[in-house]
Amino acid sequence: MVAEATCAAAMTLLHCGPFRLSLARPLIMGIVNLTPDSFSGDGVGGDVATAIAHAAAQRDAGADLLDLGAESSRPGAAPVPAEVELARLLPVLHAVRDWGLPISVDTAKPEVMRAVIDAGAAMINDITALQTPGALDVVAASDAAVCLMHMQGEPRTMQANPHYNDVTQEVRDFLAARVAACAAAGIARERLLIDPGFGFGKTVEHNYTLLRELQRLEDVGVPILAGLSRKSLLGAVTGQPNGAARVHASVAAAVLAVELGARIVRVHDVAATRDALAVWSAMHLH
Repeated sequence: MVAEATCAAAMTLLHCGPFRLSLARPLIMGIVNLTPDSFSGDGVGGDVATAIAHAAAQRDAGADLLDLGAESSRPGAAPVPAEVELARLLPVLHAVRDWGLPISVDTAKPEVMRAVIDAGAAMINDITALQTPGALDVVAASDAAVCLMHMQGEPRTMQANPHYNDVTQEVRDFLAARVAACAAAGIARERLLIDPGFGFGKTVEHNYTLLRELQRLEDVGVPILAGLSRKSLLGAVTGQPNGAARVHASVAAAVLAVELGARIVRVHDVAATRDALAVWSAMHLH
């Protein structure tokens, strides 16, 4: 009974640094890309003023959280040194950390995690699910939340030839194992999210199978974050060749993800997603 109560609490309230986020309604994580080579066309590179202005626009559009990312994870992307990542991140993080909403940082490097947590980040969003040596210890020593994502392979090669026997089951088993590793390291379930990793080492068919079967991940016992915004899996079915033209498909995907169990959606287009989810909420919560 105690374990069941803990899982239930973890599914309804996210402990995110000093924040306690209710998941009674779906939350919107607004993307702030600090890279010069974002697939979605909204990267700002080293332009700090533009980055802060974009973060403010995402906040004002209704984002519940902001996600800062300074290393591209698009297919084929090469890694950048930690010092480059931090040079992009820290000036923006310092500017936005007191805005009254949680700031997430998208990184896989323990040294970057430590620096941004010290600088006020309330969440780590890790595409490698804290598998880098030292990452578990850094997060365990903090009060930050963490999003654990599934990825087959690594960004430079992940789309070369992804293969699964049962994509949803394999993603579910991996994420359950990472949640268990976090628990063993002393990270409370209330601080955990899981992300199936749409577009990360998966074919178009794999992605749509995962979306259709998203509820199969709920038995992992922590909330689901879904990131489908502007991705090529949407272009594959709409014929839209670039990210900025995939706004309508992104909004549809976000609503479907919420309908199928996601508690947080990570999006580029906050205002459009907010309006769509307001309609969804009116249907389901009234």
